[in-house]
Amino acid sequence: MSGAYVLAVDQSTQGTKGLLFDRNGVLVCRADRPHRQIVDEHGWVEHDPDEILKNTLGVCAGVLQKAGVSPAEVGCLGISNQRETSLMWDKATGKPVYNAIVWQCARAAELCAGSEIASQAQRVRQKTGLNLSPYFPAAKLGWLMENVPEAARLAQEKRLACGTVDAWLLYSLTGQHKTDYSNASRTQLFNITSLQWDEELCRLFHIPADALPEVCMSDSVFGETDLGGLLPNKIPVCGVLGDSHGALFGQNCRAAGGIKATYGTGSSVMLNIGERPLFSEAGIVTSLAWGIGGKVNYVLEGNLNYTGAVISWLKDQVGLIASASETEALSRDADKEDRAYFVPAFTGLGSPYWDSAATGLLTGVTRTTGRREIVKACVECIAYQITDLLRIMQREYGGALHTLRADGGPTGNGYLMQFQSDMADMTVAVPQLQELSGMGAAYLAGISAGLYDPERVFAGIRYSSYAPEMDPGRREALYRGWQAAVRQALTHP
Repeated sequence: MSGAYVLAVDQSTQGTKGLLFDRNGVLVCRADRPHRQIVDEHGWVEHDPDEILKNTLGVCAGVLQKAGVSPAEVGCLGISNQRETSLMWDKATGKPVYNAIVWQCARAAELCAGSEIASQAQRVRQKTGLNLSPYFPAAKLGWLMENVPEAARLAQEKRLACGTVDAWLLYSLTGQHKTDYSNASRTQLFNITSLQWDEELCRLFHIPADALPEVCMSDSVFGETDLGGLLPNKIPVCGVLGDSHGALFGQNCRAAGGIKATYGTGSSVMLNIGERPLFSEAGIVTSLAWGIGGKVNYVLEGNLNYTGAVISWLKDQVGLIASASETEALSRDADKEDRAYFVPAFTGLGSPYWDSAATGLLTGVTRTTGRREIVKACVECIAYQITDLLRIMQREYGGALHTLRADGGPTGNGYLMQFQSDMADMTVAVPQLQELSGMGAAYLAGISAGLYDPERVFAGIRYSSYAPEMDPGRREALYRGWQAAVRQALTHP
């Protein structure tokens, strides 16, 4: 392959990034474009698919121009994408029939609560590893089938295509209707044991199976593209991963026992459990990590609603800080013996509690609790929530977990990372590069295309590490206090 560079598109909830990596896997340059968040009076959230496609082409052109790299030097393309956001389009024209329904949107809640689907919740979970929820594509696509006449008409004419954002981009860029195992496993329509679209689930949600994309290995050649004429020759799209899966791969958690936590607005904790599925009853879900080299890997995953968002709340709603950067020094200066805990159940608690009616609280306040102590409690609640999931995963997996790979903006807070290491009793490793989702897709594409040697490229990642320092007795006493605070917040303790 003549191209020396690997191009990656990281299509996220807020915008689209173009990332360019050199022959050694080093990030050369990035370009960003935001897209509109279309929110109506119901709180329903949508994205414009055409805007996403336009921005995808725009960031690809922009990053090459910014880096001063000739389009002829690009060898392959990788894609990472926001998971669960769903849409439908006409196979004949490529025109969307409706805006993309964003993963955050719960408009299909009524559909999930209906007797036909609600009665099959356990069956859904057995087949997909996922709890029945309007956040997954199955319910969103079912809503489109019920409420958009054009969708039903195209389905009758065998012209309907549907899928997640990766499938939309692949179709638009290559003309191929395909997806990868990681994205398929998050649709709630894919049987993660038989590794195929499940006809029973398709009927349950009234989704025509022939409208779903072909499911491919994540390192497949999904098609070829010249990116709307940007490139002189077509290049292969040969690495596709959902964003959390991309971060898992980018963190080099390629083998069973590899575990990462992404600290963003919310958080995703993901543990590679190897080539056999493991179904938990303790509030975490099972998905496919990816399909690579003809084999699939499974993961246990827990998703938290509010981690980094707690810091935004401190700044924007409460006014205790002017910027997120203040939290580290305030936490370090706070009284270490203060007993305040903050439970961030702004809209309920996610994994592993799944209590949508829970409300947040600040508890354990004493006369000595002040601004610094409240900020410390808010920072520490991030680590406590991650620890909830880590302890369950350690127990369910049964194997030793030694190093937590961490990524995302809040990992820049050294106090938080040290406290995370202490509470988890694990080394926490933070990579210098934070574009893990896009990097994972780029590395997978580069390996697939033969441009990267996997051992060499991953060896080039540099980490900052935090090792546990806390006395075990103090660790357990603090964690018991957190559990007591959570019980106060729960509506079903």
